[in-house]
Amino acid sequence: MRVPIAKESTPFVAVLLLAAVVLGAWLPWLAAMPLALLAFVLWFFRDPEREIATGPGVVVSPADGRVIKVDDREISIFLNLFNVHVARSPVAARIRTATHTPGRFMAAFKDEASEHNERTTLELDGRGGRMRVVLVAGLVARRIVCWVAEGQELEAGERLGIIRFGSRVDLVLPEGSVPSVRVGERVWGGESAIAHLPDTTADW
Repeated sequence: MRVPIAKESTPFVAVLLLAAVVLGAWLPWLAAMPLALLAFVLWFFRDPEREIATGPGVVVSPADGRVIKVDDREISIFLNLFNVHVARSPVAARIRTATHTPGRFMAAFKDEASEHNERTTLELDGRGGRMRVVLVAGLVARRIVCWVAEGQELEAGERLGIIRFGSRVDLVLPEGSVPSVRVGERVWGGESAIAHLPDTTADW
């Protein structure tokens, strides 16, 4: 089955292919390094289709990775270099605000990364209340690419953007929500149900 590749890979693919051609024309074995890097880039930027979890009040994971924080309202997910880095909407919602904040690039698994690192914050209005999704850059990640805009309406599991090379996603839930994952658990964007909303009948 063909796995789609995010378009943000294009400049990396072009440079590595050119390097492979130039080096290979000089000494064929030198093409091995850029080709190996090309394979990694294609793997990193993969954007597979997902079967989105459904059910009353279900909140789906906004990212692939490992859960590193769970409290009454906040769930944080750490993405390593080998996870899919396309972020997804946790619920059907309307984007209230989308804000980019410049910052540092400390290791994303540290709690202080949420406050000090470069990040893009999306406030979502949906059934059950307002929630916040924060795409956080990490030690290697240096750019967050947001594919959505203020006022846009989203389906649960719809793509939000991509964080390039290692990162973190924080999800702040509406008051009264109930997390259904634990620290250390592996989750998959769009497929894993990670919480339930307090009220799925509220207008939005």
